[in-house]
Amino acid sequence: MRIANIERKTKETFIRMTVNIDGSGKSSIISEIGFLNHMLETFAHHGIFDLEANIKGDIHVDQHHTVEDTGITLGEVIRKALGDKKGIKRAGFFTFPMDESLASVAIDISGRPFLKWDVKFQNKKVGDLSTELLEDLFSGFASSLGANLHIKIHYGRSDHHKIEAIFKALAKAMKIACEVEDRLNNKIPSTKGTL
Repeated sequence: MRIANIERKTKETFIRMTVNIDGSGKSSIISEIGFLNHMLETFAHHGIFDLEANIKGDIHVDQHHTVEDTGITLGEVIRKALGDKKGIKRAGFFTFPMDESLASVAIDISGRPFLKWDVKFQNKKVGDLSTELLEDLFSGFASSLGANLHIKIHYGRSDHHKIEAIFKALAKAMKIACEVEDRLNNKIPSTKGTL
């Protein structure tokens, strides 16, 4: 089983996170941002990862540190669970419809972090989550995972649906990227021999 635990402690946040890549989609997410909890639960369910997270941050300042550090920690814990990455498919792509909204996510766990963010929101908040912070969350995720991550919203009316479509598309793309390809015979999925 590919399982990892991470504890990230700064002056601004304290986050404990556990992931099982080969899980069943169970989650237990605790933070002071209800919509963030909902999206992490959605990610776990649709990626069929088991995810536990206890997230505390300086919300009295604003949500920025908490949301960004959540992305960083999620990337770190998945990278740790993947270990040497031998045999994984490495890349994944998924386009997910959420009612009137459509999101595409492509990811390559290449060791070369990059985020392309082609998303626009109409509202400053969805539920209790500041929408501008989602780019920071996914930037932190891509950086700490060591992944090339492209996220695009093709169209949509509801910001809630756009965000949910992104998390669902990311989950499906990550599921594909993390799957073991038997024909690789446990080799590193790179012509360079390293990721």
